[in-house]
Amino acid sequence: MSEWDFIQRHTRLLPNRGGLALTEAASGACIFLEERGGSEGVACAIQAVKPHQCKGFPNTWNFPGWRDVCEAVAG
Repeated sequence: MSEWDFIQRHTRLLPNRGGLALTEAASGACIFLEERGGSEGVACAIQAVKPHQCKGFPNTWNFPGWRDVCEAVAG
């Protein structure tokens, strides 16, 4: 898939028009999370080529209200 096609199909413009973000599933989950069944649970379908937005999660997520949208468990 070309970069242009990926952007058109899987991203949205941020509200401040300062960049792009991945679109979400209707549930709010990442569109690239896949059910693996059994004990494998959920996994990233694009692990090898994850975008910057995902690579740093949750350590680089630092935007107002991120705790409201992130369900990560504090360590």
